Amino acid sequence: MRPLKPLPPQLAIVTSRQEGLVSSVQLDEMGVGAAWRHRLVRQCRLIRVTHGVYDIDPVPPDQRSRADLLDHLRRRPAWVGLLAGGPGSTAVGLCALALYRVKGLPRTIRPEVVAPGGRWRPARDGIVFRKVGGMVTGRFSGDFRIASVTDALALGVAQMGRDDAVAVMDDLLHTRTATVDDLARAHDLARGHRGVDTTHPWWRMANGRAESPLESAARMACLDAGIPPDALQLVVRDPAGKHLGRVDLAWLLPDGTWLLVEIDGADVHSTPEAVFRDRGRQNDLMSAGGARVLRFTARDIRSRMVATLAPVLHEAGWSPGHHDDDGQPVTLGARLLNLNEV
Repeated sequence: MRPLKPLPPQLAIVTSRQEGLVSSVQLDEMGVGAAWRHRLVRQCRLIRVTHGVYDIDPVPPDQRSRADLLDHLRRRPAWVGLLAGGPGSTAVGLCALALYRVKGLPRTIRPEVVAPGGRWRPARDGIVFRKVGGMVTGRFSGDFRIASVTDALALGVAQMGRDDAVAVMDDLLHTRTATVDDLARAHDLARGHRGVDTTHPWWRMANGRAESPLESAARMACLDAGIPPDALQLVVRDPAGKHLGRVDLAWLLPDGTWLLVEIDGADVHSTPEAVFRDRGRQNDLMSAGGARVLRFTARDIRSRMVATLAPVLHEAGWSPGHHDDDGQPVTLGARLLNLNEV
């Protein structure tokens, strides 16, 4: 059997930047012409994704073994759109946010792109070609462009559910990729897009103190249950002033004690080291006094978490709006004014 012709070394470099994808234009530049591409497709060394776009990995995307699989599944459609549009194309909407590596995006994103010159093209193979004028764009990876975060959010927010949209805005604020003013501008820009009417309340729910989409989802679940947290990422100290850490969600009870809730994500809290660290931290919080600590996982958010918290808060006589979350540390075990005495 004749040995397979080796692929150009540039191919691995280019595809490593493009989620394993390459265009026929790029292959031509590497010397891989139409006839060679045809042979590579027959040999399953290239997988045709759409006209003029190929994947070098024969394994279906959702079956691949990689630590960043979910992020890969979000970024890959963005590159499908850019490569299908050709040099000068602009990633927009959720695709642009995925390329900015914003957290909280839906797992499934459709390829969405503005073709060079803003010319409209009919959709093909699930790729949507937009005609969006007046966008702010920047250069991205060679000959491609990417919409600004503000413009991307304005177009993409109506394509998400509420929890994903709030998680995305939380992450933009938390990472300082966007400011409150940027979100306000995006909201104004979004008013002209289809489906945005239902999103208006969501823009006021963003909170940059949330450190993960999981925490954002937990906050939304509590909000829906009528028990919005009094504080996010509450910094706590013991009576001697020792820093004990930050707690994901917290409620100040009428007797001056705190109900503290930790949300354990599998990627952060599942290692043996993390288990021991979390256990020691919880012991420190409990030993300081003046607090009750509860822990929940992602699977608990829409079920056991709310079902557990609501009766505790109701029995304690808690009601929302009695604590100003100013980000200042609190001391556990300290004598606080009973809210019933106010």
